[in-house]
Amino acid sequence: MDCFQTVTHLKGSLCQVFLLFITWLFSFQDVVALQTVLEPSHVSSTSELANPPSTGLFEPIEISPAVFPHYPYTGETLPPMYPTFPTTYVPNLTGRCPVNFSAMSIIMDKTATDCSQPLAALVGNVICCPQLGSLLHIFQGFYSMKSENLVLQNAVANDCFSDIISILASKGANSTIHTLCSVTSSNLTGGSCPVKDVISFEKTVNTSKLLEACSTVDPLKECCRPVCQPAIMEAALQISGSSLAINDNKNLVGGSNHVNALNDCKGVVYSYLSSKLSADVTNTAFRILSACKVNKVCPLEFKQPSEVIKACRNVAAPSPTCCSSLNTYIAGIQKQMLITNKQAIICAAFFGSMLRKGGVMTNVYELCDVDLKDFSIQAYGQQGCLLRSLPADVAFDNSTGYSFTCDLTDNIAAPWPLSSSMSSLSLCAPEMSLPALPTSETFKNHGCTGCVLEVLVPIFSFFVFSALLC
Repeated sequence: MDCFQTVTHLKGSLCQVFLLFITWLFSFQDVVALQTVLEPSHVSSTSELANPPSTGLFEPIEISPAVFPHYPYTGETLPPMYPTFPTTYVPNLTGRCPVNFSAMSIIMDKTATDCSQPLAALVGNVICCPQLGSLLHIFQGFYSMKSENLVLQNAVANDCFSDIISILASKGANSTIHTLCSVTSSNLTGGSCPVKDVISFEKTVNTSKLLEACSTVDPLKECCRPVCQPAIMEAALQISGSSLAINDNKNLVGGSNHVNALNDCKGVVYSYLSSKLSADVTNTAFRILSACKVNKVCPLEFKQPSEVIKACRNVAAPSPTCCSSLNTYIAGIQKQMLITNKQAIICAAFFGSMLRKGGVMTNVYELCDVDLKDFSIQAYGQQGCLLRSLPADVAFDNSTGYSFTCDLTDNIAAPWPLSSSMSSLSLCAPEMSLPALPTSETFKNHGCTGCVLEVLVPIFSFFVFSALLC
């Protein structure tokens, strides 16, 4: 009987120890995972292009200026992500614009934040200019609700455009955004489009088809399997009255006057959509359509990389001279603007094609640890930031100032092109391929996290066996 009690007591003790061990193991894994994410060292990636993952590979993190250290040198130019706060004031308006701006206060506030004074130039291509363009279309829609005209007369357009810029500036926006985004009062007039009023528009266009196609725009499908974009193009072609056609290469065929008229008519179609749908719905739709456009092109400027080609042309292994020249060149690129993850893929492939044309055949991105995030602005030179390819906004908080969400913060390798041609690059499924996360092979020479787990396996096996006695 004493032996049985001893065995029972031993089994109970082993069960308790086993449960404590399981709790500790899960806690340990959480700590290891956290340490891996926060590890500041630059890990070399040997991953190859792979199919896009179905899970949360691109989980965004919030980068707020509040987490950055105080910048003590008041005499120098502030870094691009330093906390700043808008100076607001009462705008001086013309008084001749027949639109109630208070009815557009929400969309005006969003545009002012997206085009804020310190960030407008850095996020102009991806955030500010798409939002400003959307605002102008929505403004036309507000105007047409009372006038039955989808565009403004030149004199009224001048006054209203001036008021829009003044109101945005009074809310903290950069006062030069119209120059930055290349927009003028003529964007509100319909230009050379022959149809400019609601009645003529509805007689010419199948409006129910147009509204159905654009009332709900899918951000994940529209760019590759468009629904709203073809409907807008069809309506613009109908009201333009032109004989434009689209050739096999998806390019417009016709004279420059016809192309200009078509672009002006697309603006009229946007105006009609804005007059029939809510401002929130149209703003979301227009921003998605803008994202489809901006993510097809790399907005960065690349000077001829003569020094990089000279230093890297004949390398087949890591070369300090080649990598130094490459890193110096990329450091200049990083001062231009914030770009999206898709733009970074195109930029990396484009720059790689320039190097290949110059005779650099080896994947110097892999040799020199060049990642996608290296093509965008760096936060204090330590953390690259890529914006998500989906429409993004700048956020403002009374305590932290302006901030924005970064994406693809893992060490994801920049894609090296297979040839010097860019024609084969596609970011749409099923052709789409994004760089994969670094594999476990990548980390084999960095630390000994795997070693700890190897030691834990036999210990874990012992406790599993012991648990069978419970």
